[in-house]
Amino acid sequence: MQIGVIGSGVCDEETYRLAYRVGELIAESGCILINGGLYGVMEASAKGAKSRGGITVGILPGNRSDANPYIDIKISTNMGHARNIIIVHSSDALISIAGEYGTISEIAIALREGKPLASLKPPVILKGMNIFEKPEDAIEYILSFRLKNF
Repeated sequence: MQIGVIGSGVCDEETYRLAYRVGELIAESGCILINGGLYGVMEASAKGAKSRGGITVGILPGNRSDANPYIDIKISTNMGHARNIIIVHSSDALISIAGEYGTISEIAIALREGKPLASLKPPVILKGMNIFEKPEDAIEYILSFRLKNF
């Protein structure tokens, strides 16, 4: 199962810790982590996944050289924010962590496409979102779809 982690390229310490824990849990569950490959939430989740031996994929808005050091597979799109669609479509399910406009666009695309989505500290609340307080609960929700579909 490929789980997308979406969130801002800049974040506070609490959000970084949440994203790191999400990354750990994704790796521990044997899933592949996909994100935008940059910093903030993306770096934290990838770092967490790598700490548990996980595989990380970064779908970058620019060049491979822009990737944070915890990305294993670097996909250069040179598409800027348009790459958000690729992140959503490449993910079987997604977890959003805080974020700003780019994250909001990914949340909306995921909901529109019917992708399972768990949100922690969402920047907005949209119809159909599933909001959780703890990373463990978000992962449990997402993994329930693996049992049904993967």
